[in-house]
Amino acid sequence: MDLIIGGAAAATGGANASGLVKDSNTRGFMQDVIDASVSVPIVVDFWSPHSPSCKQVSALLDRHVRAAAGRVRLVRINVNENPQLAQQMQVRSIPTAFAVKEDRPPDMLTGAMSEHEIKSFIDAISGNARLNAQIETILDTARAALADGDLSQAIGLYQQVLQAAPDNPGAIAGFLRCNLASGRVDQARAILVQIPDDLKKHPEIASVIATLDLAAEDAVIDPEAARAKLATNPDDHQARFDLAMAAYSVGDAAAAIRGLLEIVRRDRLWDDDGARKRLLKILEVLGPSDPLGKSGRRRL
Repeated sequence: MDLIIGGAAAATGGANASGLVKDSNTRGFMQDVIDASVSVPIVVDFWSPHSPSCKQVSALLDRHVRAAAGRVRLVRINVNENPQLAQQMQVRSIPTAFAVKEDRPPDMLTGAMSEHEIKSFIDAISGNARLNAQIETILDTARAALADGDLSQAIGLYQQVLQAAPDNPGAIAGFLRCNLASGRVDQARAILVQIPDDLKKHPEIASVIATLDLAAEDAVIDPEAARAKLATNPDDHQARFDLAMAAYSVGDAAAAIRGLLEIVRRDRLWDDDGARKRLLKILEVLGPSDPLGKSGRRRL
């Protein structure tokens, strides 16, 4: 499991170098857009640096074009510097995005587009819809394998997705969780350093980051020592708490929840209600829709 997610690391600095994202102007428009669209669909982003909406839309276009892994490219046009080109293309408001593919009439999106609209737009012109369906099927299988403790299968499936879509948030988050589940916390942190900030905000990846942050609140724990203490004294709540946090630090949230619930059952007021408070933090990280989180809340 030595894979470092190079696609995510190269996403910000390497996109321009690979030709996926390019700034152009009136003089370069024919070559960068019209001629280039013969071989690959081109998304043209008309934007202004003075518009917050443009910045948001441009970032989303950039993310989903990169996720298409070469099946579409993005060309950005600053309307302030190229007003005649914007006029010729009948850009009446910004942000506006055109999809140009060979001699087909351009598709267009305008205004404050949602991420769902942008993703659907990119998928439609890049042929990604079928690929995305296949990826989701693989991710579902990988998640099930990880939940069953089959790390080898889960790792292989997540790597398979990352080869086709290096910036897929579900695959990145799943691969990180595989590292945690195998005790390679430092490896997970090393991978996170490579991930662009916009991807870190994705709920699945943010959840892994929160897991690491929560685990870091605890000192280094010796799970074997904690297990030995607990075997001697089942009411050693500190040992049970340490064991639960050791499990959580390697991605085993289920074991952590079981241990914390047992402390609450035995002594709700232990450590100023510390077990229940920590349990609530873990449930918050899991989110309201996670089956494990739902079960934990119900049992609590």
